[in-house]
Amino acid sequence: MSNKLSILPLGGLGEIGKNSLLLEYQNDAVLIDAGLMFPEEEMVGIDLVLPDFNYVYNLPKKLWGIVLTHGHEDHVGALPYFLRERPVPLYGTPLTLRLVKAKLEDYGFKDVELNEIRRGESFNLGPFRFEFIRVNHSIPDGVGLAIRTPLGVIVHSGDFKFDPAPINDQPTDLKRFASLGSENVLLLLSDSTNSEVEGFSMPERIVGETLEKIFSESKGKIIVASFASHIHRIQQVIELAKEKGRKLVISGRSMKESVEIASELGYLSLPDNLLMEVYQIKKIPPRELVVLCTGSQGEPLSALSLLASGHHKHIKVEKEDTVIIAATPIPGNERSVSRIINYFYRLGADVFYEDISSVHVSGHAYREELKLLLNMIKPRYFVPIHGEFRHLKHHAEIAKEVGVEEKNIFLLENGDMLEITKGGAYVKKHKAGGVVYVDGLGVGDIQDVILRDRRRLSQDGIVITVLAISINESKLVSGPEIISRGFVQLDEARDLIEGAKEKVIDEVGRLSATGSFDWSTLKGEIKETLGKYFYRETGRHPMIIPIILEV
Repeated sequence: MSNKLSILPLGGLGEIGKNSLLLEYQNDAVLIDAGLMFPEEEMVGIDLVLPDFNYVYNLPKKLWGIVLTHGHEDHVGALPYFLRERPVPLYGTPLTLRLVKAKLEDYGFKDVELNEIRRGESFNLGPFRFEFIRVNHSIPDGVGLAIRTPLGVIVHSGDFKFDPAPINDQPTDLKRFASLGSENVLLLLSDSTNSEVEGFSMPERIVGETLEKIFSESKGKIIVASFASHIHRIQQVIELAKEKGRKLVISGRSMKESVEIASELGYLSLPDNLLMEVYQIKKIPPRELVVLCTGSQGEPLSALSLLASGHHKHIKVEKEDTVIIAATPIPGNERSVSRIINYFYRLGADVFYEDISSVHVSGHAYREELKLLLNMIKPRYFVPIHGEFRHLKHHAEIAKEVGVEEKNIFLLENGDMLEITKGGAYVKKHKAGGVVYVDGLGVGDIQDVILRDRRRLSQDGIVITVLAISINESKLVSGPEIISRGFVQLDEARDLIEGAKEKVIDEVGRLSATGSFDWSTLKGEIKETLGKYFYRETGRHPMIIPIILEV
């Protein structure tokens, strides 16, 4: 077998989320991350979007395991679905694995092999030797990867930024990245999320300064919504609650779980007697209370949504209360977040969010940081990862600016395979890729045609026409009856409906007269005729379903 190194992104390229990448060499393979993506608005009824792992499931090679760069859902969220089909060991830092363990237990997994690797440590998986390199991100214990392969060193940045003074953490290990640059790095795979943004990313402490000012001026209770995994931000809220003499209440299962895990592992410092249960808050004046909750993305059943709608069992939002949404909306969630902000304003609360206040900073590197990493690593080949196509394109331009040869920069899409040999590198288009939709308990049973039908139903409604046809005489016996849902009010559109009935009767008569009468032809003609008729009369395209009864 040829000495060929293959890199196959299964997700995370051309999109935000479902990050996953397969590394192959001869008879061996390792998967890096297995993330999910939250559905976009046009994905009607879909709960989650996963990479299509069928290529990996059917891989006739030794799959040594999954290496995890950090604990965010867009990097670990697909693990329960993947492991059902192909159980393999997992490798990650302590916090990442504890979060993953809790997730897997929720899905009924009890015996997954979890291998704890600390930042700075190395381990072997087949022909690959992985080293975990410390990076800063919006969750602790994130890592970049140095991967030693038979053809050379690959560097995978993970999600990273260069925060000079991170909260409860050490800075990104610039020294280690720089030392790798002297090793003739074969390939750099680097996070592209903020490749359009000039300068350097803002440090997390900027958020703390903003929160301190808001806490000082607030007259009522303070409600802070954040990602449950953003331990650095949660730490700043905890410290401010203590400093201002307020009690802290946590609302939301994932937030409670994250705080508990991070506290146990020492990533979060929680003072004694600060935390209280939500059912105890009636004893506390509003000005002495901070509520830390989930729902920064506008999730319908989250604690923040329940607060905004007035349906939270224990907490009521009142005038002089302050609401802080300390997160940026994931693409597709903007409308939900905006709706919640409006609800809180209607309740009389003061609301602070990213558009009007520095209550959030990004966990991803800006352009100058991306340039710095490229200059330190000095790779022969470069592949921008983690971002929409425009982000990948801008990152490729940055690589050219710092001296990477254009022919050695590869703009891949999900499913494109980059193959590297001693003689060079080239791309094989669409070796894998695709998406799997999760809808309730269904995984992979929803196809694009179903989503198209759902969008059509949501936009223009449905029309059902029911008629009875004589089998022997091929003529109309009863009907047609017209049923409409989401299209028109039947009692207010009598002329339209009567016209539709006449169209159906005419089609039955026309086909009967030709002597070539059959049910499939009749259904097709009714759908086409009514489709044209309704569009001409209303400008809409309802879904049309003919039901023909044989008598």
